[in-house]
Amino acid sequence: MTLLAFLFLLTLVPAGCVRSRHPPKAAISSPVFGPREVHGMKGGSVTVKCFYPPTPMNKHDRKYWCRQKGSGCLTVVSSNFVAAAYQGRVTLTDHPQENHFLVNISALEMSDAGTFQCGVGINGRGLSFRVTLSVAEAPPVPEDAELFYVKLRSTWTVTCGFGKETAEMKKYLCKKEKDGCRNIINSYQDKDVPGGLQLVFENPPGSFRVTMTQMDWEDAGLYYCGAGDYEKDDPKKELDVFIYEDKNFPHFKTNITGKVGGSASFECLYDPLLNASSRFWCKQRGRQCGTTIIDNTGRVEDSYEGRVTVFQNPKNKTLTIILNQLQEKDKGTYWCMSNQLREQQSSTELTVIPGEPSLTGKKVVEAQAGSRVNLTCCYPCKYYSYEKYWCRWSNTGCAMLPVQQQQGLPQPGDACEPNARTVVLSLDPVAEEDEGWYWCGVKHNGVFGETMAVELRVSAGKDAKLSPEFLDVDSSHDSAAVPPGGAHSDAQVRKGAAPESSDESQGSNTLALVLGPLAGLILIAVTAFAIVKYRQLKRSDLVSVGSYRTNISMSDFESVRDFSASNSAKETHETSMGGDEFITTTMDTPDSAANTMKAKRSSKEEADLAYSSFLATSSNIAQASSGGDSAVLDVSPPQDQA
Repeated sequence: MTLLAFLFLLTLVPAGCVRSRHPPKAAISSPVFGPREVHGMKGGSVTVKCFYPPTPMNKHDRKYWCRQKGSGCLTVVSSNFVAAAYQGRVTLTDHPQENHFLVNISALEMSDAGTFQCGVGINGRGLSFRVTLSVAEAPPVPEDAELFYVKLRSTWTVTCGFGKETAEMKKYLCKKEKDGCRNIINSYQDKDVPGGLQLVFENPPGSFRVTMTQMDWEDAGLYYCGAGDYEKDDPKKELDVFIYEDKNFPHFKTNITGKVGGSASFECLYDPLLNASSRFWCKQRGRQCGTTIIDNTGRVEDSYEGRVTVFQNPKNKTLTIILNQLQEKDKGTYWCMSNQLREQQSSTELTVIPGEPSLTGKKVVEAQAGSRVNLTCCYPCKYYSYEKYWCRWSNTGCAMLPVQQQQGLPQPGDACEPNARTVVLSLDPVAEEDEGWYWCGVKHNGVFGETMAVELRVSAGKDAKLSPEFLDVDSSHDSAAVPPGGAHSDAQVRKGAAPESSDESQGSNTLALVLGPLAGLILIAVTAFAIVKYRQLKRSDLVSVGSYRTNISMSDFESVRDFSASNSAKETHETSMGGDEFITTTMDTPDSAANTMKAKRSSKEEADLAYSSFLATSSNIAQASSGGDSAVLDVSPPQDQA
């Protein structure tokens, strides 16, 4: 019962889906391919082209052309043999670099018609293809189909021309089927053109080229290209397409999905040895390519500045084209084109859906020249093991910046998710020539993944708007010092290494929170002390004694004055205090005391005497505070001598 249900479901699967997953029987049993029919005229000649798989063994193995008789096949010509009946009129030429050989038969006779095989190796061992040769006595002779030996998932390009009289007629390509010829593409189609198809007019007038990408097993068969209508007797040409599998041919994605604001990566083939060939990338518009977005000469469409770049990978002969800052209008079919290697052309369908990109950060950063600027890129944990990078965008590519990768926790203001990580690019100091686009991205096993673009704007004035989340401007920073992690310079940009880890920054922030209030308390205490001291100074005068300056209150001065007025008269003399300075002191004598008691001093004399006593007292204080090495004068009243 289960088997019957499985068979029933199998019958519901479209035949096209089955053919797309498995090669046809002919491709498995006979990888050698040639024309189904060859037509010639009596006395004329024919050339048969046979293709074989591009393996080293096949390139050096025996090639042959044999005539089928019964169950056997008699060799007519091989790599080193020619049958006697065909001497002088049959040749076999091998072209191993192009994976085919040619058999030419001249001086055709009616007896030459029949069934033949072209093959590789030993006759009848499987690597052969059956060919029917027809010989007509007179014209017309039917035109043979043009053969195409196409790799699986590669690109097929065919050019058809029917003269300038057909220049205004419809051009088409259709595939032969049981009920007619199914339209593939025609020149009247401007809308609803399937992705991976192009029809382009060429010179001379009346010629056109059709390109089909991602050829699959079901694409093998007979095609017709023509001018006018297939059903009518208009000019047309038969095309015979054979699909084979090359294990070394890379398989690229045919459909890519990106999120609004995110990025998308496209893979293209290229031959690094053919640097002279032109390569460009474009978006399909109608039945052909629209405006070129980017090419290998450095030309970038203005509307895509800062959004698209190309990375080369010569090892596997591929190009990676990245388009970021995706918008809804970016959806469509994109083409990798080349003017020399047509089979390396390819197309990819891009779908843009709503959502949040994985890489986040501020997209526009403003800085002032001479300051330090940090460009921060936040990535989720799924990219933890990926290689992270920063590069500077230009129209010729995105130059990698030699910075040490820093994978720390997000800082306050980074606008990252709590479980996200950051990779930071530091420019210290930033200059005006550093202005431009910078890309942050991830790589895995050499394959480029998601990217994020940041526009850096640098101003020379003092009014630059500095973003606190991404700019770390330190006025005390020494411009000659090496930034944290080391400094680098490349491509005219000062690129510092990534800053310290976020864990250390978080510890520094905690220490600042503790020391901040403590410093505030100390500042308040110092301020209070200064106020008290200032009030004391307000009530005192500054007095100079020689080279010593001190604060003496007016009350002290008054006490000295009273003392001097009531004391006995003193005789003054000068005593040297070192250097050229003199201090006036007094010495008591009996005669002076008697004379003083008898005479009454005026008020002015009393003031002068009090001031002299005050100077003596001040000098005594200064001498005591200086350490005691100098003699201290005694200004106390003298004792009576015995």
